Amino acid sequence: MAVGHILAATALKTVGIIGSTLWIIPLILASLTFFQYDKLDPEAPVTNQKTLYKEYDFIVVGGGSAGAVVASRLSEVPDWKVLLLEAGPDENEISDVPSLAAYLQLSKLDWAYKVESTGRACLGMKNGQCNWPRGKVLGGSSVLNYMLYVRGHRNDYDLWEQLGNPGWNYEEVLKYFIKSEDNRNPYLAKTPYHGQGGLLTVQESPWKTPLVVAFVEAGMEMGYPNRDINGAEQAGFMIAQGTIRRGQRCSTAKAFLRPVNLRKNIHIALNAHVTKVLINPTNMRAFGVEFIRNGHRQVVLARKEVILSAGAINTPQILMLSGIGPRNELNKHQIPVLRDLPVGENLQDHVGMGGLTFRIDKPVSIVQDRFQAFPMTMQYILNEKGPMTTLGGVEGLAFVNTKYGNRSWPDIQFHMAPASVNSDAGARVRKVLGLTDELYESVYKPIANQDVYTLMPLLLRPRSRGWVRLRSKNPFDAPLINANYFNHSIDIKTLVEGAKIAIRISEAQSFKKFGSRIHLIPFPNCKHLEFASDQYWECHIRTISMTIYHPVGTCKMGPEWDQEAVVDSRLRLYGVAGLRVIDTSIMPTIPSGNTNAPAIMVGEKGADLIKEDWLNNYKYRNNYVRGRDFTV
Repeated sequence: MAVGHILAATALKTVGIIGSTLWIIPLILASLTFFQYDKLDPEAPVTNQKTLYKEYDFIVVGGGSAGAVVASRLSEVPDWKVLLLEAGPDENEISDVPSLAAYLQLSKLDWAYKVESTGRACLGMKNGQCNWPRGKVLGGSSVLNYMLYVRGHRNDYDLWEQLGNPGWNYEEVLKYFIKSEDNRNPYLAKTPYHGQGGLLTVQESPWKTPLVVAFVEAGMEMGYPNRDINGAEQAGFMIAQGTIRRGQRCSTAKAFLRPVNLRKNIHIALNAHVTKVLINPTNMRAFGVEFIRNGHRQVVLARKEVILSAGAINTPQILMLSGIGPRNELNKHQIPVLRDLPVGENLQDHVGMGGLTFRIDKPVSIVQDRFQAFPMTMQYILNEKGPMTTLGGVEGLAFVNTKYGNRSWPDIQFHMAPASVNSDAGARVRKVLGLTDELYESVYKPIANQDVYTLMPLLLRPRSRGWVRLRSKNPFDAPLINANYFNHSIDIKTLVEGAKIAIRISEAQSFKKFGSRIHLIPFPNCKHLEFASDQYWECHIRTISMTIYHPVGTCKMGPEWDQEAVVDSRLRLYGVAGLRVIDTSIMPTIPSGNTNAPAIMVGEKGADLIKEDWLNNYKYRNNYVRGRDFTV
């Protein structure tokens, strides 16, 4: 979530990454390493397998939010040999620190993608391009994200089943959310909607500002309850919950892979960049993968299946490089067409209104010069508390409805953070967001280091659809990404209504004690419009159009008659045996909320589908052995 850049950058300054006290970083590393000295610790780093077998039962490509789950769950079957290939390195001690999320972006742990300029969005970013961070690291984007644990609305999943995907309704997927979860908030853990004892720890940050309390109270003034937004109903306000454990990030690598590191039947190969899936064109069966590791091309074979869990950007790229994708696209790059499928289409993302800033008079927000580096760092290391435990800066969540939606299925989500673009005096946030100098200097520099908070409305169910395509047939070239924000007119209209709701929240009685008022300097490209008019808010939204880092849908799950479908409801690729996709790319429509928890759910359910097919379905196994079609 973009406003989290602010607190992250602030923490970076205070711990010396952007300053002169660089000695703090070795202190963090040494201290965290000391407290994790036991190699048998279930949170000890995984083993990077140097020597691989020639053949495994299952090869999982991508160790991210879904892939780590899939590999871990498949290795629960002791007779199966599982290989997990991850293009990036392992996570590190810095990525464990929740407040340092922004420092990881544009680093070696980030694919650092950019979307194509359309002239309709991202106008305040350099070259009109939004940055699209994606995790190039074991744990994937669960290592770079802001750790927010949000499942979406029950209607999202009921809709998936109505679109022709049996087994994906809310009641069916709920058990997989619960299966993963170890919720450590006593007032939630014992409800029918949450789990205890799962591998993924979920809880509130142990540190928060009084502004988030005012945020929840403001929602109640507006008639929205303070409720568990992952429970029976979604509409309401809540202090955010996240995937953290003892003050540290709980990525899917930490939750699902580190505890199984000593299993003999799972190998994890890091820095292994998969370049293609190997497919026999005679019987159209996937039988292995090709990858580059340490500059060397390697091939490994799969007895049973190859599972692509590389995410909504990399999975379609790998498929197209392997000859599976739109015929015209493959012909353009002279890639032999093995299967003509709409791979890379149906791209969806949550887009938000960034930079909406509210000034306050009391010193309660995150200002970079307010915290003293050494006490804050020691509070974190010794007590697992303090500002460094914040969920990337996001403290509050809310789900509301505009006139285009309804209370039973909200169409706007809010992220509330006790900081904004000005809070680090331009040291990091502007770079991570890619803001132009003109925009930052004219709007945010005049209030640098002053107390503020931000409310970000984001669009929950965009009508617009984008695409992912190949830049070239070189697997190391980043793909072309067109988010296609605001291609559908209702999207921008809904966000404008979200902006007006944000203003109402800021004017609630609960915020008055802080002297809350909107920052009035207009954007340079919007100053010809009446400030706070619908036209002005539309201009603002098009200027700082924020990805919420939730790309999905590029290998759509759907029935065979759906011409947009790439995989069936058991996540098997149409027309290619022994190949599944298990990640957010299979989502036919984007869930109404942050997508990391749904990605983990897809990994859990996908692993169970594989177990059902290979352990319980004799006809499936028999057909595979005899080389028959997989339809059973």
